[in-house]
Amino acid sequence: MPVTEPASPSSFLALFIFLIFTNVAVLVSSKSTIEPCSNSDSCNALLGYTLYTDLKVAEVASLFQIDPISLLTANAIDISYPDVENHILPSQLFLKIPISCSCVDGIRKSVSTRYKTRPSDTLSLIADSMYAGLVSSDQIREANSISDPSVLDVGQSLVVPLPCTCFNGTDNSLPAIYLSYVVKPVDTLAGIASRYSTTITDLMNVNAMGSSAIDAGDILSVPLPACASNFPRYSSDYGLIVPNGSYAITASHCVQCSCGPGNLKLYCTPASLAVSCSSMQCRNSNLMLGNVTAQQSSAGCNVSACSYGGFVNGSIVTMLSTSLQPRCPGVQQFPPLIAPPSSVIKDLPFAPAPAPQSEVTGSPTSSAVPSTSSLPGFNPATGPTGSASGASAARSLMNPMDILPAVATLLFFVKLMIFHSP
Repeated sequence: MPVTEPASPSSFLALFIFLIFTNVAVLVSSKSTIEPCSNSDSCNALLGYTLYTDLKVAEVASLFQIDPISLLTANAIDISYPDVENHILPSQLFLKIPISCSCVDGIRKSVSTRYKTRPSDTLSLIADSMYAGLVSSDQIREANSISDPSVLDVGQSLVVPLPCTCFNGTDNSLPAIYLSYVVKPVDTLAGIASRYSTTITDLMNVNAMGSSAIDAGDILSVPLPACASNFPRYSSDYGLIVPNGSYAITASHCVQCSCGPGNLKLYCTPASLAVSCSSMQCRNSNLMLGNVTAQQSSAGCNVSACSYGGFVNGSIVTMLSTSLQPRCPGVQQFPPLIAPPSSVIKDLPFAPAPAPQSEVTGSPTSSAVPSTSSLPGFNPATGPTGSASGASAARSLMNPMDILPAVATLLFFVKLMIFHSP
C-alpha cells in the first residue's frame, strides 16, 4: 500500500510565495470609479486626455470620433483661426474630450469610440499610449471578445470602452459635468481638488473613497461646475450642459453656447461658423438670438431677451422673454478664448495637480488649455462590484493598503516554516 509523504516545508514555502505575489499584484492595480445605472439615457461627460505625440486637432477628434469644433470649444480654443482643424497640437498637452456617456451592461461608460488597428499595434500600446490610460488592455480585450490578444489583424475595428459618469448632472444639487481624470505620479487628492475648484470631501464622496490615498493610473470622477439647459426632450440637443469657463457648439454649428464667468447661466449666440442656418430672430420682435435690451424705469429695469430653446427638426428654436428686474444687467461676459496651443506651458490650470503648497497661489482660471508632464504608469482596472444611490453609487476598487496586514501575516508564516525546516 503506497504511503503518502507529508508535504515538505519547501512546498509550503512555494505555496506561500505564490500567495504573496498574487496579493502584491493587487497592490499595483489601479482604482476606477464607476456608476451603476438601469436605464437607457445618456449624458454629456468629459475625458481628461494627454496627447501621446504631436497630433492635429482633427486627428485627436478622430481618435475619439467627435466633432473637431466640439473639441476646440470644450477647451475654449478660438475656432476662428485659419485652418484650425489642421493645427498641430503638441505632445503631452492635456485636453478635455467631450463624449456621450451611456448606460451599458448596468454601468456608465462610453462605447462610441472605435479604433482601427495598425501594424505593430498591441492592446497595451493602444490602451496606455493612444488612449493615455483611460482604458486598460483587458477592458479592450473583453469588449471585443479577443481570445488571443497577441494576434491583432491590421485594420481591425476595436470598440474602446471609456470611463464616464453622469450622477444626474448635478453635484451637491448644483449643475455639474463629470471629468474622468487619470491620476498622474505627481498628483495628490488635495492638489486635484484645488485645481478643479472643489474639495477633498467632495471628491471622496463622489468616488466613494475610504481614504484620500490615490495612485498613478487611478481614474477619478471630478465634478466641474456647469451651465445646464432646459431644452425639450424632443430637441436634438436635449440635456446640453457646458462646463464653466468653456463653450459648446450645437444646432449644426449654427449656435454657440457659453458658461461663465461670473454665473452659471447658459448663454447662446449665433456661432462664428454659421453659414446656412434657420432664422435666429425671435418672433414678434426685432431681437436676434443672444440680444438683450434693458430700459430703466421708476419700477425697476424692463429686460427683454431672445434666448435659445433647442434644435428641433432642423430648426433653431428661439424664445422671447420679458421681465422686470431690480437693476439692469451689465454687459454679457464670455469665457476667455486662447489661440490653438503649439507648445506645452507648465503650471496652467488642469495640469497635473501636486500638493497645493507647491502650486502658484490664487484661484485657477479656465482661460487656458491644460498641460501635463508625464503619462500614467499603470493601467486602470475594470470597475468592481457593489452599489449605492446618488453620488455615493460610485464604486472603487479596494485600497491596496487594506491587504498589507494579510501580506505581513503570510511573510511571518513563511519565516516560521523556514525556521522549522530541517
